[in-house]
Amino acid sequence: MKPDHTASTLHPRNLHRAGYDFVVLVQAHPPLASFVRPNAYGDASIDFANPQAVKALNQALLKQYYGVAEWDIPKHYLCPPIPGRADYVHYLADLLAESYPDLNPEQVRLLDIGTGANLVYPLIAAHAYDWECLGVDIDAKALRNAQQIIEANGLQQQITLRQQPNPASIFKGVILPGEQFTLTLCNPPFHASAAEAQVGSQRKWRGLGKRPPQALNFGGQSNELVCEGGEAAFLSTMISESKQFSKQCLWFTTLVSKASNLPLVYRELKKAQAVTVKTVEMAQGQKQSRFVAWTFQPVPAKKRI
Repeated sequence: MKPDHTASTLHPRNLHRAGYDFVVLVQAHPPLASFVRPNAYGDASIDFANPQAVKALNQALLKQYYGVAEWDIPKHYLCPPIPGRADYVHYLADLLAESYPDLNPEQVRLLDIGTGANLVYPLIAAHAYDWECLGVDIDAKALRNAQQIIEANGLQQQITLRQQPNPASIFKGVILPGEQFTLTLCNPPFHASAAEAQVGSQRKWRGLGKRPPQALNFGGQSNELVCEGGEAAFLSTMISESKQFSKQCLWFTTLVSKASNLPLVYRELKKAQAVTVKTVEMAQGQKQSRFVAWTFQPVPAKKRI
């Protein structure tokens, strides 16, 4: 089974390709103004090592570009970068358009594994593509916050939530008998321990030219960042479980943070007898990322003109 690789680029439909227009963003969300300062090049920017500044930026982006008037997260919960999250959603839309070109957007149902308190993937998908979304998480507090976001923005008909009752499971317990999904997405926890997460956090601080603090300071609860066995174990479980729901979802997908885990992913998918596997490379600035998509169902043949 030879994976299909797509060239790495920021997606053409990504609304953030040209960077951040802080004049527009401050107009959308005035509290952002207190965090905007000239950077080393004299351009308007924020201190990306300041969690409050990053949260204010996200609030402005979601309000300006995705129609999300009210958005907040509890202290110490993951505050994800919006452009990278949007890229994943746009490439998923491309995957659907290529493999199921006749599918009506109103028929698309997205399952977000580990939606978190921020709910960012469903918010982008609902606005950009009018998809119906189900967000799943093991964290009750995160889900309560996500529900507040849904209700504050009147999205109850488009986005719903469900708690995973078993932290060791991915799809078991949340995909109900007879339930159908078009796509799944996931940003897995990628550290095997809190100590490993701390090292990763300190590396990010140094990358921003800051002195690393002693405490984990980049946002994210332990279940958002850490799982036993790290990303490799999580992905192995996900692939194994996906086969049990092979007829209930067209495409399973997940981010793979560490490129070194790709050979494992391909071996597990071959073992699970996935019919088609695609790897989509993405990039945001210096950061390289990718997601792997697989299906157990025959993809319709492309029509010949």
